[in-house]
Amino acid sequence: LQVGARNMQNFELLKEVGMSRRAVLFKRGISATLKEYLQAAEYILSRGNDQVMLCERGIRAVEDYTRNTFDLNAIPVLKELTHLPVIADPSQATGKWSYVSPMSRAAVAAGADGLILEVHDRPEEALSDGEQSILPARFAALMRELRPVARAVGRTL
Repeated sequence: LQVGARNMQNFELLKEVGMSRRAVLFKRGISATLKEYLQAAEYILSRGNDQVMLCERGIRAVEDYTRNTFDLNAIPVLKELTHLPVIADPSQATGKWSYVSPMSRAAVAAGADGLILEVHDRPEEALSDGEQSILPARFAALMRELRPVARAVGRTL
């Protein structure tokens, strides 16, 4: 299941998700502090579902050149504060395909356990989020680029 950023504080939904016993990708709310985010995750965990992955997807900030500000700080902080896997979503965070690769490399270096990347063979025809979608060839190249980054920080892919 995926709980999107706009439902991060839908506490009745989170309780139901907690009873589902299904894996959950839990996205951080657009203006949520890390404390608020972790407290919201507790609604899922407290109902017995321990299959929760936290997802950093950017937060609203004063800068509007990119869709959001990708909070790379959140990755090591969440890894320190919780046992839950931390997934990074640089596509949603930046909103621009040209920034997806550098932010993906940065997320791996910061300790992200996984990435969510939007890939489309014709992003100009995508029904949504085409501006942040990378081409399949760019995705393949990025996967090759991530291995040395992971090795440089003592990790493997």
